Amino acid sequence: MSWKEHVRAVEPYVPGEQPAEKNIIKLNTNENPYPPAPGVRKALAELQAEDMRLYPDPTAGLLVEKLAEEYRVKKEQIFVGVGSDDVLAMAFLTFFNGEDPILFPDVSYSFYEVWADCFRVPYKEIPLTEDWQIDPDDYTVKNGGILFPNPNAPTGIAMPLDGIRKILDANRDVVVIVDEAYVDFGAESALPLLEEYDNLLVVQTFSKSRSMAGMRIGFAMGNEELIRCLSDVRYSFNSYTMNRPSILAGAAALEDRAYFRHTVQTIINTRDSVKEELEEMGFFCLDSRANFLFVTHPDMAASELFRKLRERGMYVRYFARPRIDNYLRITIGTTKQMQVFLDTVRLILQGKR
Repeated sequence: MSWKEHVRAVEPYVPGEQPAEKNIIKLNTNENPYPPAPGVRKALAELQAEDMRLYPDPTAGLLVEKLAEEYRVKKEQIFVGVGSDDVLAMAFLTFFNGEDPILFPDVSYSFYEVWADCFRVPYKEIPLTEDWQIDPDDYTVKNGGILFPNPNAPTGIAMPLDGIRKILDANRDVVVIVDEAYVDFGAESALPLLEEYDNLLVVQTFSKSRSMAGMRIGFAMGNEELIRCLSDVRYSFNSYTMNRPSILAGAAALEDRAYFRHTVQTIINTRDSVKEELEEMGFFCLDSRANFLFVTHPDMAASELFRKLRERGMYVRYFARPRIDNYLRITIGTTKQMQVFLDTVRLILQGKR
């Protein structure tokens, strides 16, 4: 018998490229093009290196307190982790342990199926409609839990609250997780529904709208019992998931609401103007409520445009997956970056570059 027979083999998630070259335009991983709030730099500058010898607060108390203030929930209703990926992984371990398959969309965040495979969770992918919507009626079958992003990724399309409510009403006996990584860019959060549904878990992140992908801060909000169950699993897995700099930086970011609103609105405005220009070039663009656009062109294959942009130092995201292999996901960068991108795409389509 070989040791290989005991290895848990899975098909891993493939993240977007992180190129080392300089002078590129990086629009492939949905990072925020603007820096974090000024208070974040101040908080990190005041951090003492000698404090790094001590373990961080396992409860991330300072950050949890600030989150509770910001989202008007109790501290006992908040769970924090190392990015929303960590939070979601803990949720898989905690809540998806039945024999019935969990449900999530077929075109969605591809990490969901990776976690399901890794944790041996049975699952069923529910096809989006022809116009790329999540149909709540498709989530009324027997299941072991439900998970979906809102807005969805990579489509960027958002589901209204009445659709989420319909899913919750039909699934009161399982945990329903709404992954709101992009919610701040124009979707309606499911947070107001927490008081009505004790099986709802809302997951968000600092990586997108708060410009802190490098700090890895994610959090979940739900009723106190759900959060207690999550914490029990986390403490059985790793008691010190959130490091000291992330706790301090995250708390500082939450204090500057004006900067947050300004940055988010700037990205929304840029997204909408880029969408308009792409449509003038013949692109079909989905109605995104995220910090990216999902687009296709009738006269140029997405794989070809992806290659030509990459050759010119512009990185976008291409998925060689069923249904979406002729689409590109384009992160919204600064106004200047997006103008260079648009000019380059226009020349490529004209055959001049």
